[in-house]
Amino acid sequence: MTTARGPGMSHLDTLLRRALAGGFGLDPAEQRVALAFTTTQAVRHQGRASGYRNEVLGLRLGPAVGSCAVEPGAIGASTLDDCAGAGLGELLAHPQPAVRVAALDALLMLARPHSPGNGAQPYPLPAGDPLAKSRARARAVVDLLPLRRVRNVLVVGVVNSLLEQLRGHGVGYLPCDLKGGTTEWGEPVHTDAVGLLGACDALLVSGMTLGNGSFDTFLDHARATGKPLVMFAQSGSAVLPRFLGRGVSAVCAEPYPFFWLDGGPGVVHRYGGPVPVRPSGGGR
Repeated sequence: MTTARGPGMSHLDTLLRRALAGGFGLDPAEQRVALAFTTTQAVRHQGRASGYRNEVLGLRLGPAVGSCAVEPGAIGASTLDDCAGAGLGELLAHPQPAVRVAALDALLMLARPHSPGNGAQPYPLPAGDPLAKSRARARAVVDLLPLRRVRNVLVVGVVNSLLEQLRGHGVGYLPCDLKGGTTEWGEPVHTDAVGLLGACDALLVSGMTLGNGSFDTFLDHARATGKPLVMFAQSGSAVLPRFLGRGVSAVCAEPYPFFWLDGGPGVVHRYGGPVPVRPSGGGR
């Protein structure tokens, strides 16, 4: 259960408040983060025309790692120094949103780990090069959509392998990312996802929206319209399953270490699955 949202509070704030009050069975005052780090990658897949960079903040809490993606360079050495050895309660109330998300993710990775007992179903990823593993993860994510009934998907956080999967199923999409640019197929990437909400009948949204504060917009839209909302999450992989049945229809959760860090076999954890689609004004 999530805590009731008060005036001016985000949906994430309700979970943070619950966590600070010990509502997940762990007292933040008794927990300390031993290690804070960032993981940065630059990638250009063979056969793909463009590349990109990612950076993720990680906080180690006992055996668990909480994660939140950030813009490259946004987390400085001083922030890492502040987080290392800090009390979890302090980090759950940190002024930087990414730190709060990573701290909550770490707590929930301990309190609600990805397991069948907590509603997660493991989905194995085969060994392979980065592109092969990216495509395997994309299949795990896209299969959570009710593909036979979806005409147009709003994709927030462009990953070309996800778009490739949608194209293979003959499903239309509206690619959105704050960075703009173009897709692998030369399609413009929109920067105003909110303005396109009315043109879709399903949403495929990155967990990065937790860190940049836009998650509420997509969750509220899904709640109001009944549209399927599927989250693919390296950021807040243990956080987003808390919204299942409350606007989020499915989650593909990928805790640290991520698929792009290792060429060996891996696993993602899926929650929920395809749900019926309500007719909307969105077209292909």
